[in-house]
Amino acid sequence: MIKDLNTQALTDKRKEGLVTAIYIGAIFILIAVIYFINTGIWDSIVNFFSSLTLAQVPGAASISLPAPANPAAYTELYIAAFQFSLGIGLLEIIVLALRVLLHSPVARKAETVGNIVFWLGASYLITTYLVNMTIESEWFVFWAGIIMIFGLSLVARAFVLLAKR
Repeated sequence: MIKDLNTQALTDKRKEGLVTAIYIGAIFILIAVIYFINTGIWDSIVNFFSSLTLAQVPGAASISLPAPANPAAYTELYIAAFQFSLGIGLLEIIVLALRVLLHSPVARKAETVGNIVFWLGASYLITTYLVNMTIESEWFVFWAGIIMIFGLSLVARAFVLLAKR
């Protein structure tokens, strides 16, 4: 199928537009599939946001951040978030393959590698700290992990850019 696109005839702008269109379309499909798989997801989202309160961060006496009143009560929502994160991570792998086949700029490939690290890392953290939540302090450990994964994704992106030099 890719050979039929005649990549030589496509400008770089059109190549990137094609990849973006495929990516956005796939995200909408992923959201629809997750919504249909998890039938009560909308109610879970509403209940989750209505239950947010300020909770004291463990080990930081003067810091309070938003947290659900009972974080362990939203397993269905966390499972949907896991499915979304894993789906986006897998989609990013497909996008990276497309970018390699279409000879996208290195900066775009680096961005995609960083996205892969972030989304697959987030899916791991969701299952580790939210789906299997046993104590409320894990809510804050999850968010600390997300910040760490974001940093790792930036490092992965930088390594791809450095490898090109």
